[in-house]
Amino acid sequence: MTSAGEASLPGGDFRLLVQKLGYQALISLGVLENPLTGERSRNPDGARAVLADLEMLREKTAGNLQPDEEAHLDKVLSDLGGALERIG
Repeated sequence: MTSAGEASLPGGDFRLLVQKLGYQALISLGVLENPLTGERSRNPDGARAVLADLEMLREKTAGNLQPDEEAHLDKVLSDLGGALERIG
């Protein structure tokens, strides 16, 4: 719980979780700057690991997602898979 005047941190939202993982992959692909270093660098193995995590998440949640959650996960996986293919 938060006390009066404190903002609660987002959490417990499946789409937000998928988006956070997607941002991690985009940082690993060098598409986004690393917020800690302010630099862009490529780590394809890191991106592949995040992609594998998202694929595992899709398998483990099959049949338990709302249609919009499933569509969001599929879109993120598709976009990241395509980006990973482009960089090799």
